[in-house]
Amino acid sequence: MFEIGLQHYIVLSALLFGLGIMGIIVGRKSVLSLLMAIELMLLAVNINMVAFSASLHDLVGQVFTMFILTVAAAEVAIGLAILVVYYRQRGTISIEDISSLRG
Repeated sequence: MFEIGLQHYIVLSALLFGLGIMGIIVGRKSVLSLLMAIELMLLAVNINMVAFSASLHDLVGQVFTMFILTVAAAEVAIGLAILVVYYRQRGTISIEDISSLRG
């Protein structure tokens, strides 16, 4: 019947990475859309690592993917906390206002 091979995962990963790049290029007005695009790109890399790890019968890629997902979750939690504090002080989270900060 139909078998899902390594090529299918590579194509899926390339599509997700392309969507992430398009999200960064198109969604420059919202910080949240930029964060989601970066997470989508990280997810594409993780899919690639797991696919190659399973194809090569080696668990190193899958273990490394778990570490990447853990760091990405912590990154998102800290980033959203910073955005909430910034929103409470300024009332907006638009990129133009954030980029005007100098320090």
